[in-house]
Amino acid sequence: MTYLRPALVMLILLTLITGIAYPLLTTGLAQLLFPGAANGSLLYRDDKAVGSALIGQNFTRADYFWGRPSATGDSAYNPLASAGSNLAATNPALDKAIAERAAQLRQANPAMSGPIPIDLLTASASGLDPQISIAAAQYQLARVAAARHLPPEQIAKLIEDNTDRATPNFMGESVVNVLKLNLALDALK
Repeated sequence: MTYLRPALVMLILLTLITGIAYPLLTTGLAQLLFPGAANGSLLYRDDKAVGSALIGQNFTRADYFWGRPSATGDSAYNPLASAGSNLAATNPALDKAIAERAAQLRQANPAMSGPIPIDLLTASASGLDPQISIAAAQYQLARVAAARHLPPEQIAKLIEDNTDRATPNFMGESVVNVLKLNLALDALK
């Protein structure tokens, strides 16, 4: 009994500290210092959450920018099935998928000639990338401007405004968050 009582007291004390006090403290500090990150980087339209800035969405309409292809199984951008296609560069199925995507992009963007940016043709390792390169956004600019009956210069300004710049420039590529860009397009109405 002399050992049991101190052991139970320590169990209760450590449970209160590590199971209640510490989680409440870290949650409170996260909400205070980093509310966007603590809440999943949610993006809102009309006070309604429409997605996260960290997970891509499947945009297919001509008046929206399209994200990087998703390889998350039977439904695109399914966060429960995050994975790449795991197809080798020599796999004929990968060649076929890229050729199909290229044909779809050329048909949807007839004003564009030249090479298609690689991030519009290949899926990422997670299959959930929310960003595309600036080149991929510019490749789609004419299609979106025509579909929305807006001047290309206005769409180009939106791309510029929604570009996340690498800081400093040699530490990665500047990218465009597709959901943020499409929400900015919708806000033009």
